Amino acid sequence: MKNLFKILFLSLIWGQDCEEGVEVELWGWCYNIEETTQLELSNSGLTGEIPPEIGDLINLTYLNLLSNELTGEIPVEIGNLTNLTILGLMDNQLTGEIPPEIGNLINLTYLNLYSNQLTGDIPPEIGNLTNLWYLELQMNQLTGQIPSEISNLVNLTILHLNDNNLSGEIPGNICDLTIDWSGGTDLIHEIPLRYFDVDNNNLCPPYPDCLINQEPFTDVNNNGIWDVGEPFEDTNESGYYDEDQIGYQDTSNCEELLCDDGYVELWGQCYNIEETTVLDLGGNQLSSEIPSEICNLTNLTELELGGNQLSGEIPSCIGNLTNLTFIHLEYNQLSGGIPSEIGNLTNLIWLNFVHNQLTGEIPSSICNINMNWSNPDNFNIYENQLCPPYPECIEDYVGEQDTSECIECSETNGDLNNDNILDILDIVSTVNCILSDSCDECSDVNDDEITNILDIVEMINIILDN
Repeated sequence: MKNLFKILFLSLIWGQDCEEGVEVELWGWCYNIEETTQLELSNSGLTGEIPPEIGDLINLTYLNLLSNELTGEIPVEIGNLTNLTILGLMDNQLTGEIPPEIGNLINLTYLNLYSNQLTGDIPPEIGNLTNLWYLELQMNQLTGQIPSEISNLVNLTILHLNDNNLSGEIPGNICDLTIDWSGGTDLIHEIPLRYFDVDNNNLCPPYPDCLINQEPFTDVNNNGIWDVGEPFEDTNESGYYDEDQIGYQDTSNCEELLCDDGYVELWGQCYNIEETTVLDLGGNQLSSEIPSEICNLTNLTELELGGNQLSGEIPSCIGNLTNLTFIHLEYNQLSGGIPSEIGNLTNLIWLNFVHNQLTGEIPSSICNINMNWSNPDNFNIYENQLCPPYPECIEDYVGEQDTSECIECSETNGDLNNDNILDILDIVSTVNCILSDSCDECSDVNDDEITNILDIVEMINIILDN
């Protein structure tokens, strides 16, 4: 009866003129901009879009448009209502994305957008709403991942994201929230309560620890909800609720995790990080690049990947494998340079990179290795495209190299214009190549495999010393 009277009353004053600058018209009713602090229009038969003029009611603290027939997008002007503490737009037909401007409403304690047709990602700006204790976004068509910024909502007690199309992994920092993950019981109606709900999405494992294997709590305060400090209890046979907090998830598009913790996956196989000391995969028709995950096997002493179809560059993290005594990458299609981190492998006795497509200069750091360079059974980098000048320790042992694509640098270090003098013209040329990202190895004066301000400083020092 109350809502019927409200509708009849609105119809009587429909179309009246509002005082410009003092009042704003919403659905045929004039509201005083300064004096309106609450707008309760739930179940009022409202249709059409939410007028952007609603953003003029800057003193609103309460806005409830529950259960109408509102359509269109949530206006970005909603972000002007920075005094709002309660915002309810649930059970309408709103479309489009949640506007990021909603992150301006830093005084919100209650936000409910339940049962609309909202699409797109949950905006990360929602993490600005640190006063929220209640957040309902369920029964929409939201996609993408749950933003990690949701962990900023330190006062959150209820979080419902169920019945959407959310995907990816749930951010681990969601466990920073103090929600009662296992739920509770409505003592009055004797029904279970879910304070956290992500049921019926496309969320992928692994799931954060706080969302699985949670035991029910002891309701010390006898209020039907979990309060901080109340202990959990072991009441069922197994002592745990098995992933009830996750609910149903369509994981058909999730990438299956092949390996357990403590293992690394390489070419479809799992290797124990601590126990793997020898990796012999030579002649196994392996393709693609050498995965950087191989560098997690820090106890490796032997690495044999020769005779495959590997491509791409040798990962620079190979320098982490300081226990290596043996590395064979021969007869592949590896390209790029030999990483300077190779010099970290001071225990190497055997190194074979024969018959690849390695290019550029060999880093001088290779001379950190104490190896029998003259014996090709120990050291062999023949049949590549490696360019001179070669480090002194190996200059007589590089074997046949295709140097047709090599850039010949001046004998004077840093002499880019090849006039055999290092001067201000070479500095200008170096600055220009840095700015245009067109530097080659001739401008790498300090031999760190990159041309930057340090090379310019080195050039200036050389000029001043002379």
